[in-house]
Amino acid sequence: MPDTPVHLAVDLGASSGRVIAGRIDGGKLQLEEVHRFANDPVTIQNSLQWNVHGLWAEILEGLRIAATRFESIRSVGVDTWGVDYVLVDDNDQIAAPIRHYRDARNNGMVERAFEILGGAEQGRRRMFEATGLQFMQINSVFQLLSAVTHNERSLQIADGFMMMGDFFHWLLSGKRSIEATNASTSQMLDPRTGRWQTEMIEALGIPTKLLGPVSLPATTLGNVQPSVAEVTGLQDVAVVLPATHDTASAVLAVPVDGFAPEKPDWCYISSGTWSLMGCELASPRVTQRCSEFNFTNEGGVGGSTRLLKNLGGLWIFQQLRKSMQRRGNEVTWESMVTQAESAAPFQLLIDPDHPDFAAPTDMLDAIEEFATKTGQPKPDSEGGYYRASLEGLALRYRVCLGMLEQLVDNRIETIHIVGGGTMNELLCQMTADACNRTVITGPVEATAIGNLLMQMVGTGVIGSGNPQELTTAVLQSRKLVRESFAVKTYTPQNAAQWDEPAERFVGLAD
Repeated sequence: MPDTPVHLAVDLGASSGRVIAGRIDGGKLQLEEVHRFANDPVTIQNSLQWNVHGLWAEILEGLRIAATRFESIRSVGVDTWGVDYVLVDDNDQIAAPIRHYRDARNNGMVERAFEILGGAEQGRRRMFEATGLQFMQINSVFQLLSAVTHNERSLQIADGFMMMGDFFHWLLSGKRSIEATNASTSQMLDPRTGRWQTEMIEALGIPTKLLGPVSLPATTLGNVQPSVAEVTGLQDVAVVLPATHDTASAVLAVPVDGFAPEKPDWCYISSGTWSLMGCELASPRVTQRCSEFNFTNEGGVGGSTRLLKNLGGLWIFQQLRKSMQRRGNEVTWESMVTQAESAAPFQLLIDPDHPDFAAPTDMLDAIEEFATKTGQPKPDSEGGYYRASLEGLALRYRVCLGMLEQLVDNRIETIHIVGGGTMNELLCQMTADACNRTVITGPVEATAIGNLLMQMVGTGVIGSGNPQELTTAVLQSRKLVRESFAVKTYTPQNAAQWDEPAERFVGLAD
């Protein structure tokens, strides 16, 4: 229908980016992929960096195609992962290399931050009380501390800081912003007030002048700037902030009937290269136990909190495919799952969060070295390696579920899995069995859906457009998801056989 408002989600994932169009037609949300392109980091002078120029060219191409395909395009918004950022100068030029979070410069920065802030114990406690965030060396604060440590002149030149989604919104609109859900992954924001923790940031030597005000999802920055309109053909199209952190967008698309309950009986797993497992809450849990479990309090839509843990995800499984390709075996995802299903269970237990698997040169070599180091036999087939990567992830989910239930003081009855990992049905069944819980999967395109929904909220297509009534808009959004996309349910089949491997798995971390 020519008059139906169309919204465009630019979703930048770990290996690819897409421009996806969405509109409500017949009471259902309809999606159409407009353009897909690679999103791979590049190595420049021994530094792993974002290929932002290539991505920007592809985004413009996707918007150009959309402009020729749809009438009544109302808005565009960008989501991607957290922690990475861009520094710009007062001439609106990029002031520093745009580093990828897997860049090696972050090594040792967590420990260095603790020492600066009073020592291993006091520094850790001070940072957690200030930010409520899980300690990971990829977090923005540690990346910035690395820049300070290495005396990077960019910090002297820079006039502003933006997370990656904000950077592309700036290119689209000419307006700088720092969107709240992604800012919450920086480990520089107070999760209770939404303000920068300037005292801590200054103690680390990071210039606070870089940090502007934080903007909420559904905020309209303005229309695409003239140079973008000229290249793409988009006219009078608004740039609307979704939840720019991809997981925050994905959680919005979880098809539940409710929002930020006091004692949740469901949790989510946003499943992809990373797995993010947690609960949606009305307020953060900055507690000693949360710190001990190394959980994180990240921002969600409508002022909610995503109490979650970042887990290794399908990274090992994905990298095993690359290992096989290096050896001349052009294995497909489907054949990997089939071989894993046929392999004997629990031959080798591997922890997806072990540092040996963070960024090895070759994943198969890393797993074999891990087996030797931990005194475990190596699998007797390729399928055994594939199975081990999936079993390890399901076991990690089981451990995380136990911690989550303690943090929310309630039994989790249902695990909702959204994202690309829902297509791995073997992993989904393993998750139901390992956790002994009902698993509901879908939608697959949760991140893009959440992006589109928040744009629709911002433009008044969903809800009243009144920020005070955002909870109602979230409930309407989730109702639309339930009515638009099918889900699949997995019930536990062989839960008892996971008990003994789970004990061994926990022992690996001891």
